[in-house]
Amino acid sequence: MKRILNMTLFGSALAGGSTWYFTLILLAINPQVVCLECANNRTFNRDRLLNTTTLKKPESYVNNQTKKTIYRISKISTSEDLARFNRMVKYAREEKLSQRSIGEIIQAIANHFIGVPYKAGLLDRSIDEKLVVSLDGFDCVLFVESVVAIARGIAMQDYAYSTFVEHIEDQRYANGKINGYCSRLHYFSEWIAENQKRGTVQNITSKLGGVPLNKKLNFMTKHRYSYPQLANNEINYKCIVEQETKLAELTINYIPQNQIKSLYSQLQPGDIVGVATNIDGLDVTHTGLIYRNADGNLGLIHASPIGEVAISYDLHRYIRRVENAIGIIVARPIDPRQVEKRRL
Repeated sequence: MKRILNMTLFGSALAGGSTWYFTLILLAINPQVVCLECANNRTFNRDRLLNTTTLKKPESYVNNQTKKTIYRISKISTSEDLARFNRMVKYAREEKLSQRSIGEIIQAIANHFIGVPYKAGLLDRSIDEKLVVSLDGFDCVLFVESVVAIARGIAMQDYAYSTFVEHIEDQRYANGKINGYCSRLHYFSEWIAENQKRGTVQNITSKLGGVPLNKKLNFMTKHRYSYPQLANNEINYKCIVEQETKLAELTINYIPQNQIKSLYSQLQPGDIVGVATNIDGLDVTHTGLIYRNADGNLGLIHASPIGEVAISYDLHRYIRRVENAIGIIVARPIDPRQVEKRRL
């Protein structure tokens, strides 16, 4: 833990607040280190900030509803993203994925992204908060968000790209609406809690025998100068301070590492996994989705910071190899079809 925190500070001094560089250093030292950038609020490289523009879309695709949506999105969303989305929709229709369980839909969609490159800091390439959508590169949280968002639409047989984008916004921001940097759900425990309130996921960690994490979440403010949106913005900084204070009221449980293997029979494909850590001030260092292999063994499909979206064959073995990992937090996506039935 001490070595990682020291490297964090070193990276900040070296690159003017960039944790992107210290991640590369850590990976060079130990390829099993999981990138803090994923679940640590998507820190980024200040030197690679991009100006964002509206998305230019082939006229053959754009309809009025989609046009209203895509012009609110960062340039990170491209015509290639839209083409990939359309291919997945075609596949979902052909395979009748809407007739499967939400977990099976999630795994089927996640499979489509195997080999897509890991890209750090996509959400933070603009000083102004943008609704970033990317299907040709992910950090670990963006991968989880994107797969779950697509699966929710498929389950409801709503194949519109605009619906997918709305799901991304709903999952990523407090109260489901983008309203500046501070509205983003930066800590993954907060992401789970907010999405549980909206009926998107259920935190099942306690039901699986989870124990209290017992730590204060304040990594962002303790490392303020690793975050350009905080380093020189007092309003953002004070807002994050307030958010971290509120998070003290949140009960965070995790499943200890030595108990993971015994819970395989209770886990399902598509369950969302956060890798709990002993790093001071931080809850989770990495995220992914439970994956059922052909032989029935449970692994993890995730956007790996050492390369691309890939499947780690055995969940427990993978977690054991993650530096500073102490266990997992598990949230189960709620089938939107069940929510709709209850409303009716």
